[in-house]
Amino acid sequence: MITARGLTKRYGSTVAVDDLSFDVQDGVVTGFLGPNGAGKSTTMRMIIGLDHPTDGTVAIDGTPYRDLRWPLREVGALLDAKAVHPGRSARSHLRAIALANKIPLARVDEVLDIVGLTAVAGRKVGKFSLGMSQRLGIAGALLGDPKVLLFDEPVNGLDPEGIAWVRQLLKGLAAEGRTIFLSSHLMSEMAQTATDLVVIGRGRLIADTTVEDFVSSHTVPTVEVRSADQVALADALRATGAEVAPAADDALSVTKVDAPRIGEVALAAGIALHELTPVRASLEEVFMEMTSDAQEYATSAPITEDPA
Repeated sequence: MITARGLTKRYGSTVAVDDLSFDVQDGVVTGFLGPNGAGKSTTMRMIIGLDHPTDGTVAIDGTPYRDLRWPLREVGALLDAKAVHPGRSARSHLRAIALANKIPLARVDEVLDIVGLTAVAGRKVGKFSLGMSQRLGIAGALLGDPKVLLFDEPVNGLDPEGIAWVRQLLKGLAAEGRTIFLSSHLMSEMAQTATDLVVIGRGRLIADTTVEDFVSSHTVPTVEVRSADQVALADALRATGAEVAPAADDALSVTKVDAPRIGEVALAAGIALHELTPVRASLEEVFMEMTSDAQEYATSAPITEDPA
């Protein structure tokens, strides 16, 4: 478990993280979301002791990272996939980490196999693609078989198969009872991977909740309806207290009543239904709305391509 309390980081007059408190629970994948410049990377760096908080505390199962006897056996992290000596082979890179932390060298080949790099283990890392570097970074995070794992944008550069593999890997690690803290800008992937969320903007906490509650608590339940007689159905629904508005493709957008109730009203009125679809906002839509005032770079108009 990761516990942050009043976590603050200032760089001169700039406040990167501002009185941030949250918990990352065991046994689930917790997504860490925020616009560019929100303080996500700084927060992750403070968790593993690369930056020191100006104020506040952050601990791993109650112990600050700097006090852990063998940190890489307890906490694994991938923060920068390219932070590796380019002249070393993948196997040599992992062996050096293992030797420095008294991790059995047999573990090197185990993690290379887990991430699918066995065939290129002798190749110099400087020749690796970004996707291969990400896999090597994940191998390094797993090397000490730690209980707590932090990943900052781990699917950058991966193809669809690689993204799906990372998703299943993280879910599997969480199912083993590990603590997984995942930062990513890919909202669709986060929605499929994470159970819990920590959302920040301008260094401050916006939400610390589940993905389900984050989406549902900031959206109005809506049902899209098509029928044999839209006018009659709209009148019948309004008579029950529903709010009805036109939607795309001649559908009705209905709020304040749920899908079963709409079906009952249509049946009582003798109106055949052609479609009855609950509409749910996406994680991306809710995230954009909740962080609209915390964007570091906001555009007032869509970016268009130069015709030249």
